[in-house]
Amino acid sequence: MDQIADLLTRIRNANLRQKDRVDVPHARIKLEIVRILKEEGFIANYKTLFTNGNKRGTIRVFLKFSPQKESVIQGIERVSKPGLRTYRSYRDIPRVRGGFPVTILSTSQGVITNRQAKEKKIGGEILCHVW
Repeated sequence: MDQIADLLTRIRNANLRQKDRVDVPHARIKLEIVRILKEEGFIANYKTLFTNGNKRGTIRVFLKFSPQKESVIQGIERVSKPGLRTYRSYRDIPRVRGGFPVTILSTSQGVITNRQAKEKKIGGEILCHVW
């Protein structure tokens, strides 16, 4: 199963149901994606939980809503899939919806946003778009 698609689907579903938080199984790539979502202002917060019986732990993601109870995340989409990986150089990173959304990439220097990739002039695998 695709771990990143599972993370994005859980966030999307919790967002549609206007849940205030969602738990996902811990993985380092998921933690990096959630960190970027926090830095970009799409989620309120996150924390990792480890219980005595569970060595893997979970990531608790706290979703963010406007005062009118509208979700901050309007859409979240997986781009590169296990059956069809999508790699781009920093010059060819697509601009989605006018350039406002965030594209998350996995590069040789870690998981970064499209803006950071253009600043550092590095390309990589396009993981997802968030708007």
